[in-house]
Amino acid sequence: MEQNRLLPYYIAGIPEAGCDEAGRGPLAGSVFAAAVILPEEIPEALLGLNDSKQLTERERETLRPLIEQYAVDWAVSEVTAAEIDRINILNASIVGMQRALDQLRVRPQHILVDGNKWKPYVPEGELLEVPARTVVKGDGKYMSIAAASILAKTYRDDYMNRLHEEYPMYGWDHNKGYPTRAHYEALRQFGPSPYHRMTFQLKIKN
Repeated sequence: MEQNRLLPYYIAGIPEAGCDEAGRGPLAGSVFAAAVILPEEIPEALLGLNDSKQLTERERETLRPLIEQYAVDWAVSEVTAAEIDRINILNASIVGMQRALDQLRVRPQHILVDGNKWKPYVPEGELLEVPARTVVKGDGKYMSIAAASILAKTYRDDYMNRLHEEYPMYGWDHNKGYPTRAHYEALRQFGPSPYHRMTFQLKIKN
């Protein structure tokens, strides 16, 4: 696994959580989001962290247990297709990342968010929001965001593989719910499942 020179943190000396999500583009399934706080001294085992899209499936699966082992704290959350239809995919992505933050046992003092959109995050029982910084393509710039991207991606892939066992006709074990030609053809033949996002362009009709 090639080592990448991502930055270990934006602010040194405090618990800083990196946040990312996986599954904004698919036609079906939940969005998964993760929050990860890494130690200030990054273990050698995590020096291969990178944007999950730049890693092979094997590399992601190798890094996932290492992230869970060495992180100061980490959490993964889910926002369902029904919720996505109700609040839209952008809001669902932010909600997912904030749900992951809610699950952390260690309270972050700063948040790094992949992308360019965020909403104030005030932890339960507190009055002040946690300072946050959005970073476009942050999963390729900061280790904590990269770690979050890997957790979100691998947990979502596992979830879509489970759904494939229930609805094998859509090929979710391969396309993970993304809009491939075969997925559209299955939608036209079988119609949508309970896991499809009905507000997305499903192209059910010919």
